[in-house]
Amino acid sequence: MTNAGISRGACGGMKAEMPAGDPSMAAFRVPPPVTVGGAAAAGTVTIGRDGGLVVNRMGFGAMRITGPGAWGPPPDRTRSVMALRVAVDAGVNFIDTADSYGPGVSEEIIAEALFPYPDGLVLATKGGLARPGPDQWVPDGRPERLRECCEGSLRRLRLEQIPLYQLHRPDPAVPLAESVGALAELQREGKIRHIGVSNVSQEQLRAIRGLGVEVASVQNRYNAADRGSEEIVDLCEADGMVFLPWAPMHEAARLAPMAEAARRLGTAPEQVALAWLLGRSPQILVIPGSGSLEHVAANINAATLPLALRRRAPRVRSEASEPTEAAALAFAPAPKL
Repeated sequence: MTNAGISRGACGGMKAEMPAGDPSMAAFRVPPPVTVGGAAAAGTVTIGRDGGLVVNRMGFGAMRITGPGAWGPPPDRTRSVMALRVAVDAGVNFIDTADSYGPGVSEEIIAEALFPYPDGLVLATKGGLARPGPDQWVPDGRPERLRECCEGSLRRLRLEQIPLYQLHRPDPAVPLAESVGALAELQREGKIRHIGVSNVSQEQLRAIRGLGVEVASVQNRYNAADRGSEEIVDLCEADGMVFLPWAPMHEAARLAPMAEAARRLGTAPEQVALAWLLGRSPQILVIPGSGSLEHVAANINAATLPLALRRRAPRVRSEASEPTEAAALAFAPAPKL
């Protein structure tokens, strides 16, 4: 494959350049515009306490740059490479991936697209899920397996140390203390800087923290339609942990407040959903993912929606786990001045 070139962009990141004469790029046009301010408009959050990493709260999730079912290579590898470069050029300086995406494919494409990495770019990855096939995810939290996952990620990402390494999912067949202990050992060896967890309950999170391990981040499913991790978001905010919601835009179009706000703002419900998350807590770091240049730009533009939309979202829940009428007030367009 012919690589697209990289140059420094105005926002301190990287500027995606289309290689001349490359037939694989024939379908590309100039990358879609990102509103002035880009990912930086979302504000920043710090990952970890001592030696914390400061990143913009608009990140990028790299599962969708792989093939269908997060299995194998993407249909158009060049497009995935360009999606990453467009995101970084627009100010994204946090990318979340996992060894199980592909498996291995997402991490390989990230390195292909962005190495040598620009200053300030933070890569987060995860380990602890085996992949028998497309859309199949099997927990494997054995210490030896987690070490294998981590060392494989280091090679594929071409890193000496992973800035944020996350236990992808607790394995019911392995004591949680053993899985987390393996990550702590890797941290002591210098292979991991900060430890995060994913897909955990409140009870599991408390147990992990009770082991004396500093948890820098929690990544759970959470969006306007699914508030199952509401209390964990509050705990993260109270204790200075970063919360990374996965499936951040799920079913946004079917929620009336989202659809109405999108109509008034002239945008899509999915972008309103991202803005809602940014307003929900200052500890939330959103990681929308896409292999489409257009979708990458639209997602980043959600960080620049009117401040009235981005003010702190009310913590209101209904039986259906949907935003209530009170929550719709968070989606009022900013008044004209």
